[in-house]
Amino acid sequence: MSGAEVISLGCRLNIAESERIRTLMADDADVVVINSCAVTTEAVRQTRQAIRKARRARPDARLLVTGCAADIERDQLSTMPEVDGLVPNTQKLDARAWNVPERAEAAPPTHTRAFIAVQNGCDHACTFCVIPQGRGPSRSLTVAQVLREIDRHLAKGAPEVVLTGVDVTSWGHDLPGAPALGELVSAVLDKFPELQRLRMSSLDGVEIDPVLEELFASEMRMMPHLHLSMQHGSDLILKRMKRRHSRADAVELVQRLHERRPELAVGADIIAGFPTETEQHHADNLSIIGELPIVHGHIFPYSPRPNTPAARMPQVDRQVVKARAAELRAAVSRTRDSWLASLVGKPLKVLAEKDGAGYAENFARVALPEGTPVGTIQTITPTAIEQGLLT
Repeated sequence: MSGAEVISLGCRLNIAESERIRTLMADDADVVVINSCAVTTEAVRQTRQAIRKARRARPDARLLVTGCAADIERDQLSTMPEVDGLVPNTQKLDARAWNVPERAEAAPPTHTRAFIAVQNGCDHACTFCVIPQGRGPSRSLTVAQVLREIDRHLAKGAPEVVLTGVDVTSWGHDLPGAPALGELVSAVLDKFPELQRLRMSSLDGVEIDPVLEELFASEMRMMPHLHLSMQHGSDLILKRMKRRHSRADAVELVQRLHERRPELAVGADIIAGFPTETEQHHADNLSIIGELPIVHGHIFPYSPRPNTPAARMPQVDRQVVKARAAELRAAVSRTRDSWLASLVGKPLKVLAEKDGAGYAENFARVALPEGTPVGTIQTITPTAIEQGLLT
């Protein structure tokens, strides 16, 4: 294999940025870019693994690393013999940083879903989080910039747009007048009546403004899929994490939305084994999964990250952390299985992906008939569940 290749790890923001990086490079540029993640110790391990794998596959290519690990784990990665250079996270979208042939005209690739990074960085200081070290302070694209980016993707036929960022609900705080995220989402929906599906990536529930909440409840082009940056089900642990919401805040938000839009599916990020976590705190974590209920769960075993306050707190035994993470995953699996069972026999609008399956509006994975055109939206009535896939 030859030519420019970008390998993306971690969050949806990285996916969006990887697409942008790819458009900066000519097809014949003999370069591999690893767009890395550093959110956990495991993410850094996967980054190193991806670097070694890429070097084995492309022994003669120029191998460059960017992303959060390129900043946060700079010393560690720069000593790897496979790595030819590091590009700081803040410079990854600047063509000059790559020193490779550029495309004559940068056009977005054709995908079923277009990931649009509307915001980057974070102004908060959660005690477990290393990402502000790699992403810097919060910066927002203007409404006009976002609309231009979406227009480019719609011109290429993308039926679904996903708005993403590091802390998406802080969008606008640094812009004149400090507009709320709901203003941007309204502008997108008003500007593009042809846009079929608009999906939001992970949101801080306490910062969802009234306009955005109303759009989730009443706008059918807003996908009924709310992914919360929940992190924990115990109020005491949330305080020690320096989160700004309570358990009740999340429960009340979801209850309000379910009353207006019962088909809304809830996802959440949950950390297992945060420092000082007791069995009761863990029980609170388990119970929030059923109370919301969380059907799209991202479970992260806590791992201490460099220069974070939580790394200096009393740690939970690693084996206990792993066991609690397994219990949380099992709880999510049970709520998800029950939810999937409730969807059998109901028509779902499914966006066809390249792998013979697709995503319903509520983000359920659905198998599609062979030969279904990629990028089309099909109405499918599932009759069974096989290995977590509606069929």
